Amino acid sequence: MGKHTQQEKKSDYEWPSWYHTLRNFRRPSAIKAGWQLTNTLLPYGCLWLIMIWVIHEGYPYWLTLMLSFIASLFLVRIFILFHDCVHGSLFPMQRVNTFLGHALGLLVFTPFDDWRISHLRHHASYADLDARGFGDIWTMTRTEFEKASTAHQIAYRLYRNPLILLGMGAVFSFLLRFRLPARMSKRKARASVVFTNLFIVLLVMVAARTIGLRTFILIQLPVIWFAGIMGIWLFYVQHQFEGVYWARRREWDALRAAMEGSSFYKLPAILRWLTANIGHHHVHHLSPRIPNYQLKQCYDSVPELKDKPPLTIRKSLSGIHLKLWDEERKQLIGFP
Repeated sequence: MGKHTQQEKKSDYEWPSWYHTLRNFRRPSAIKAGWQLTNTLLPYGCLWLIMIWVIHEGYPYWLTLMLSFIASLFLVRIFILFHDCVHGSLFPMQRVNTFLGHALGLLVFTPFDDWRISHLRHHASYADLDARGFGDIWTMTRTEFEKASTAHQIAYRLYRNPLILLGMGAVFSFLLRFRLPARMSKRKARASVVFTNLFIVLLVMVAARTIGLRTFILIQLPVIWFAGIMGIWLFYVQHQFEGVYWARRREWDALRAAMEGSSFYKLPAILRWLTANIGHHHVHHLSPRIPNYQLKQCYDSVPELKDKPPLTIRKSLSGIHLKLWDEERKQLIGFP
């Protein structure tokens, strides 16, 4: 299903009365957004300075790795602020969102316009079995898997292996995959990829002349790797969990797709802050224009949103064994 068709389906859909109250939380705040940028970018920059000093002073590398893990948590938060810019929801002015989206995208090695196209397609096609393949985790049905060739089955098994999906996937996505435009991308999106790639080359050259190439690699590589693992895991549990909803196009239901096709990842307060409330993912899919700093308030204010069973960290870990969608049982299952 194309994006335009899906949007028409959503606009024609008869939402319940409580859904329209979500509009009250869509208004961005420049003050809140500015404070988020300050309390995220400032600690991230300070951690970089400390790590540079630690390496240059000859302290053990495990100390740098420990600091890089902390820095990666802030990089995850930076990516979610970047994600809000993609939806035009961080600041009230769209020009500011676009400018900051490009700027934050450079920090997370992700081209703004190209990723925006892919992500908005994800919002237009999630939970639709006939529209898979845009910004989501590769998911086959059981029938498709059983009919696939041996080579295709092996490739899928390797892709869904946690060590590859999370470990190698983090490096592949941010260091390699985003260096090329997404399929069906247009000139503007391709230009954003070229611009981001040129910035990375310039960044490496400047780092080599200032702090040293070795120092840059020893810091940047673990930071983006740790952040990539956490980012992919967050994206995984948002749409891959027990009880998730998927349907064929003719049966697809917008409300069920948002409420049942997206998780409510209930995280401790500190992790909820570091992930900028993205765990309230069912609320985000119901209304993507709600800024991250108002997702929890929206959740707390609309009783119907609390009907969604929470997904705890412990419960989410069991979801890693889910590999295929069984259309007969209408649930995710492990490999047969």
